[in-house]
Amino acid sequence: MLITEINIKFKAGNGGNGKVSFYKARRGPDGGNGGKGGSIFITATSDIYALSNLSKSAKIEAENGQHGMLNKKDGKFAEDLEVKLPIGTIITDKNSLEVFEVIGKDDRFLLCQAGLGGKGNWEYRSSLNTTPLYAQKGFKGQERDLYINLKLIADCGLIGFPNAGKSSLLKEITRAKPKIGHYPFTTLEPNLGELEGKIIADIPGLIEGASKGKGLGIKFLKHIERVSLLFHCLSCELEEPEKSYQQIRNELKSYNPKLLKIPEIILLTKTDLKSEKEVKLSLKVLKKLKKQILPISIHDLDSLEKLKTLILKSSA
Repeated sequence: MLITEINIKFKAGNGGNGKVSFYKARRGPDGGNGGKGGSIFITATSDIYALSNLSKSAKIEAENGQHGMLNKKDGKFAEDLEVKLPIGTIITDKNSLEVFEVIGKDDRFLLCQAGLGGKGNWEYRSSLNTTPLYAQKGFKGQERDLYINLKLIADCGLIGFPNAGKSSLLKEITRAKPKIGHYPFTTLEPNLGELEGKIIADIPGLIEGASKGKGLGIKFLKHIERVSLLFHCLSCELEEPEKSYQQIRNELKSYNPKLLKIPEIILLTKTDLKSEKEVKLSLKVLKKLKKQILPISIHDLDSLEKLKTLILKSSA
C-alpha cells in the first residue's frame, strides 16, 4: 500500500555523560569523556513505498553515545542513522515550520543533530583543583515533530475519469505493471513508469468533487503539481466528452488554479471500441477546446509511437 502522508517524531542520540573517577588513592582524576550521539540523515530513494516502512512507527531514534569510562577512556560515538525517503518528499517541522525537500536522487542532508558527549573530570583538572569531583553531562540530541508528505516527481501525468484507459496506456509504453480492470477505481494508488528516462505517473481516476475529497479525491491531486505535461485521457465511450473534460478541469482549478497552467494534451482513448465515424465526431466536438488532441488505442501501434514522441519531447 502506498503511504503518502505520515506524522512522526525523529530524535537524534544524546551525548554520553562524562565520567567522574580517580586513579587509586586519589592520585588524580581519570574520568573519560562521553561519546557523541548518532545524528539522523535523510537520503533519497526512488522507492515510492519507502514511507510505508516508517508509517508503523511513532518515533525514530538514533542511539545515544556511550558514557565516559575509567582510565581516561572516552565513550564510543554512536553510529549515525540514515532514513531513506522517496524523491518528492516534503518534510515539515511542526514546531519550527522549517521545510526540507527531497528532490534529487543523490540528496543527503542532516535533519537531526546529535548531542555531544560531556567532558570527564580528567578534562577539569588544574593546578588549583587536582581532584575535580564533577563531570559534564552529555548534551541532548535534536528532536523534531514532523509531518512528512510525498508528492511524486514525474515528467508527465495521466489524468482523467476512472476507467479512461490510463493504466493500460502506461503498461503499453513503459515497463510498469499496474492493475487493470474494466470497472472504476481499479487503480487505487499512483503508478509510475519510465520511458527513456522520462517518468510518467498514472494518477488514480478523478471524479466530480475530487477536490473536496470525494472518491479517491484530494489524496492524489497533489501528485500532479510537479509534472511538466498533463495527458488528459477521455474515453471514446463518453457520451459528452467535452462536459467530462470540463468537470476534471474544474476539479484541478478547485484544488490549485496553478494546475490549469500546466501544458496539456488530450488523449482520446479506446478508439478501437468505436467506428471511424464515431471517433471523428468525438474529435470534432473536442476541437472546440483548442487543445492538441491525439486519438489513441493500445491496439494501434502508430498512435502509441506518437504518444511516446510527445512524452520524449516534453521538457523535464
